[in-house]
Amino acid sequence: MMNKKTVRDIEVRGKRVLLRVDFNVPLEGGTITDDTRIRAALPTIRYLLDREARVIIASHLGRPKGKPEPAFSLRPVAERLSQLLGQAVPLAPDSIGPEVKAMVERLKPGEALMLENLRFHAEEEKNDPSYAKELASLADVFVNDAFGAAHRAHASTEGVAHYLPAVAGFLMERELLFLGKALMQPDRPFVAILGGAKISDKIGVITNLLGKVDKLLIGGGMANTFLKAKGLHVGDSLVEDGSLEDARRVMQEGGAKLRLPVDAVVADAFSANAAARVVKVEAIPEGWRVLDIGPETVEIFRQELRGAKTVFWNGPMGVFEFPRFAEGTIAIARAVAELEATTIVGGGDSVAAVEQAGVADRITHISTGGGASLEFLEGRVLPGVAALADK
Repeated sequence: MMNKKTVRDIEVRGKRVLLRVDFNVPLEGGTITDDTRIRAALPTIRYLLDREARVIIASHLGRPKGKPEPAFSLRPVAERLSQLLGQAVPLAPDSIGPEVKAMVERLKPGEALMLENLRFHAEEEKNDPSYAKELASLADVFVNDAFGAAHRAHASTEGVAHYLPAVAGFLMERELLFLGKALMQPDRPFVAILGGAKISDKIGVITNLLGKVDKLLIGGGMANTFLKAKGLHVGDSLVEDGSLEDARRVMQEGGAKLRLPVDAVVADAFSANAAARVVKVEAIPEGWRVLDIGPETVEIFRQELRGAKTVFWNGPMGVFEFPRFAEGTIAIARAVAELEATTIVGGGDSVAAVEQAGVADRITHISTGGGASLEFLEGRVLPGVAALADK
């Protein structure tokens, strides 16, 4: 479960702490449109500052091409963090080099600075040892609070742990606690809800979860591939023909655990204002496409969730970006929020759905790492977690 050392297990007073966070926030014209990821790291940052550590904050942002690109500067993030903390967090001009070293030397206990975007160096994603070593040379200890980047073996997530004592921050700890318990010792019944467009992205998760859950509910575009694999006609719906064999295997292994939609909202085009109607999945008209689960499916999924003690949900039930085809997803968000259970929501659109439905505060744990939480649930070892010291 959570057998990794955390920031509570080490002495940080007066120490230089390299803190890896996931501040890969959405920006529009240099303005942060959602600061959830920054807020999520505040408990760890405040803990360190309150204990008189010198905090060196490191993150990536976007996908610059391994060289400085002003559009991907962390400046807006450093400014937002300064506001949230109520103290200045200056931005270094780079992540390594003499100027950065000098800024770190000048840090007083209880002060923080932010390194510029790690991905301005191509060596970051290559997990280059010399870059990792130079990053590590800035600090005495390494704290990783970037669960969202833990599935990547990069210099700042895995590499630096070879040169510094490495422990988890509070956000990393929370992710591992909730996801680890769901996988290893869930309170039962354990129900997983998977949606999203593609079965190919999630076949590893589906396969691993089948052996662990009591029920697996499938919606979203990936359900069409299952319906077609059952021999149904799905009109112009999105289908992955290359995954039909996988879908058949899952249905065979899953048996009664697996629940697929029984009705659907279909549209005559892929657009926000297409003509739409509800049909049984056996009666999808030629030339129409499935864009959401239907009301009967919502009701069946609600019944399946009733009494659940652990729920994991990843992926929307329909084309969530079109309001008319978001109803199924919103209904599931509300159903999950009403449960007396440990509820875990991971992945961008499902998180957006619980926020849009106004029920985010009633979800036990909202995972910040979409890809990372899926790989963890696949049973894969995450390099950024494996690199941390064991208790």
